[in-house]
Amino acid sequence: MSPELWQDSLFLNYFLPFLNFFTACSQPFCRTMSLYIWMKKMKKILAILFLVLVSLSQQLASSNAIEKKIYTTKRVNPHPPSIDGKLDDPAWEKVEWEGGFIQSKPYEGKEPSQQTAFKILYDDKNIYVAIRAYDTEPKKIEKRMARRDELEGDQVEVSLDSYFDLRTAFAFAVNAAGVKGDSVISEDGMNKDQSWDPIWEVRTEVDKASWNAEMRIPLSQLRFGNKEEHIWGLQITRSLFRKDEGSYWQFIPKDSPGLVHMFGELRGLKGIEAQRQVEILPYTVGKTQSFKRQVGNPFATGRLNNLMAGLDGKIGVTSDLTLDFTINPDFGQIEADPSVINLTAFETYYEEKRPFFIEGKNILSFQIMGGDGDFSSDNLFYSRRIGRSPQFVPQTGENAFLDMPENTSILGAFKLTGKTKSGLSIGILNSLTAKESARISYLGQFSDEIVEPLTNYFGLRLQKDLNQGKTIIGAMATATNRNIKDSHLNFLHDAAYSGGFDFYHSWKNRTYYFSFKALFSHVRGSPEAILRTQESPLRYFQRPDAKHLELDPTRTSLSGHGGTIDFGKGGSGHFMFSTGVTWRSPGLELNDMGYLRYADKIMQWLWVGYRIWEPFSIFRDIAINFNQWKGWDFSWENVFDGGNINLHGQFKNYWSFGMGINRQGEGLQSSTLRGGPSLRREGGWNTSYDLQSDNRKKILLTVGGSSFIRDNKSTISHNFHLGSTYRPNSALTLSFQPFFEIQKEELQYVGEQNFDAKKRYLFAQIDQKTLGLTLRLNCSLTPDLSIQYYGQPFISAGKYSRFRYITNSRAKAYKDRFHIYRGDEISYDEEIRLFHIDEDRNGSFYYSIENPNFNFLEFRSNLVIRWEYRPGSVLFLVWSQGRTGYLSNGNFSFENDFQELFDIHPHNVFLIKISYCFNL
Repeated sequence: MSPELWQDSLFLNYFLPFLNFFTACSQPFCRTMSLYIWMKKMKKILAILFLVLVSLSQQLASSNAIEKKIYTTKRVNPHPPSIDGKLDDPAWEKVEWEGGFIQSKPYEGKEPSQQTAFKILYDDKNIYVAIRAYDTEPKKIEKRMARRDELEGDQVEVSLDSYFDLRTAFAFAVNAAGVKGDSVISEDGMNKDQSWDPIWEVRTEVDKASWNAEMRIPLSQLRFGNKEEHIWGLQITRSLFRKDEGSYWQFIPKDSPGLVHMFGELRGLKGIEAQRQVEILPYTVGKTQSFKRQVGNPFATGRLNNLMAGLDGKIGVTSDLTLDFTINPDFGQIEADPSVINLTAFETYYEEKRPFFIEGKNILSFQIMGGDGDFSSDNLFYSRRIGRSPQFVPQTGENAFLDMPENTSILGAFKLTGKTKSGLSIGILNSLTAKESARISYLGQFSDEIVEPLTNYFGLRLQKDLNQGKTIIGAMATATNRNIKDSHLNFLHDAAYSGGFDFYHSWKNRTYYFSFKALFSHVRGSPEAILRTQESPLRYFQRPDAKHLELDPTRTSLSGHGGTIDFGKGGSGHFMFSTGVTWRSPGLELNDMGYLRYADKIMQWLWVGYRIWEPFSIFRDIAINFNQWKGWDFSWENVFDGGNINLHGQFKNYWSFGMGINRQGEGLQSSTLRGGPSLRREGGWNTSYDLQSDNRKKILLTVGGSSFIRDNKSTISHNFHLGSTYRPNSALTLSFQPFFEIQKEELQYVGEQNFDAKKRYLFAQIDQKTLGLTLRLNCSLTPDLSIQYYGQPFISAGKYSRFRYITNSRAKAYKDRFHIYRGDEISYDEEIRLFHIDEDRNGSFYYSIENPNFNFLEFRSNLVIRWEYRPGSVLFLVWSQGRTGYLSNGNFSFENDFQELFDIHPHNVFLIKISYCFNL
């Protein structure tokens, strides 16, 4: 270990104090657990491992410095260029054309096949950019019409690091057809948020030698500090579609461990002041619904109409902080969630689609662990908790009808986001959701029952850049407070708090990094609420074999902790790696405002990747990855392990591919018995593959799938997907994507019963088939007027057989873990759909099992016409349709099930939404 590395890593100055602090803080949470002892023992081991890995890998880093380019702009006054794409205004003569672009792909560092040049001007209100994308074959310029942010074809992009923090940039892109794209780049280029929709102007024009883009970017849409003279980061990129070629003005190597810190510089900006941004968007929504009329049900009359209004707004509080707010929001224009069948004990994770919560979501994020595995969704903030479906459903008997709200109304929400000139990123969100009631009709009498209390959600995220973004220290806190006044809602937490801090440091020109995250949670409520939390699928404190857990029905609070330690190499060469450990204590609970899939878990991982990005042999590029992981619960019992090898890349004919093989070791599943002891499961092999044709062509074809087979064949699953995308012209795209899944699982949970003072955990074999088809149509008549259609028919059928109960869940031999009911122990009454169980075969039924066979049928679709009739002002026309039905035979039949699906009476929603932007 060289003295330079000791000084540059800042390891002793930053990491060890953080680890000491966390060890001390974690003691109250885990005094009865082994984590505290483990942390004390592991401090020195982790320190040594950290330094050894750096020492072994530092010789692989590249130290070649890239010279930064500088572009000097000039002020234009009083006649700025008009934005028409022609680039013939006299104002452009004040500056010279800047070229010298360098190819980034496929042949890094070489001359691009087509040249590009640009000019930049400014005045008190705007930045003006002219880009000339030369082309020796102008008839081959690909002009593809699309909706905003869905750019295809030839395109250029301007990225401005106006903070000059070397980590954040605002990007403005356009394709040759004039379609806009805009995004906020953060985390030094690792995150690109396209939900940001600033108000700016661009026009394109094609001539005999090039296609041109002319932009006007208002200073009000950018963020920067107060200075007499500014230096901003600058990057101009170009994509040549027909050759899948990219080029940069400022060359950035493919192995660079980041992008923004490598930008060139924009100079000459003098005397500009941040412009106050005030955008007020009132909107109104008219909605009519038609659905099946139900005789006698006052809530199912067949039609429902309503009219509502709301207000969105954006205010520049300071030059670098923006306040977004919404009052009585409506999200009727967003696409429906995909259909799923979930037979596990865990909730389904859905991506956020609501515009208010998407924009700037990276600033409020505290992702506990990266990657794409089971732990990667865990976050202190999961915006879909706000406005969720009510959590209480009233029980009604015969002659009663229920009108249940689909979602909790959001009365209002605001978020304050930005980054100060000192490098402090700030994200504050607060939202208030309404007290919701269900309407009940019983024999002509109406009553209301509260199904969700008045709730406030608060989140605060802070991050401070040090050493030009090479070191980052941050923290986050969340609070959920419910105003519970009804005893039947006592199963909910009165209050839920979570918080965490994170530390990131990189060195050797940002090649190596070390990251440390620690977090805690604390929930309070009635004994009923905390007992429910202890017994939830995330932890199951009642498990009889979990000696490290204690179920306490008298508790009124529960606390927990978690975190991740991660060290790796992110660039400077073909080779990269990441290794670390992540943990979730048994008491950790984030699901009031965040997302947590598992508690009581510790996992170690190692990832190694090797990339080749220049064409060779038959490949344009290729990447190979190796993963290894191992997991324990908090008693240090090994519960899972595995690893995989995967590779993906592109051939020289522009076809792309991916494939992988995964080995899952034998493990213990703590949730399968839904509160019973852990179940031993054999390991297995998983294989996956994908192949995609040339995406530059009018027809794009994809095929892929995966399979998982346990060593003893107790689980066998296969899924296949196909895809066909057809673009008959530059404005229209049609997509057709069917998928089919087959699964046989011998140990599918059915329920539990008591027999002879013993608990019976009931299972069966399930044979399940699922078929779905995703249809999309995108028609963009102009860059501001588009028609989009999404539709997905979905069918899943599951047939249960060979019922059994668990006898010894941890037995080494598979057949010793359960007993399959014999013919004289089980009988079926088809009239009432019950299996009767007579374990001792004396002619008396001790318990029964309801036939769990199912056929789930669903169709979801949206047709959205979107017209941005003036900058920031939008008209939506929406038609959505849903059909949902259930059968109980479990027999999969494509013809019969699809006929049944489209025989279901549809629920139609027609919606008109119009907003008008007042840019004050």
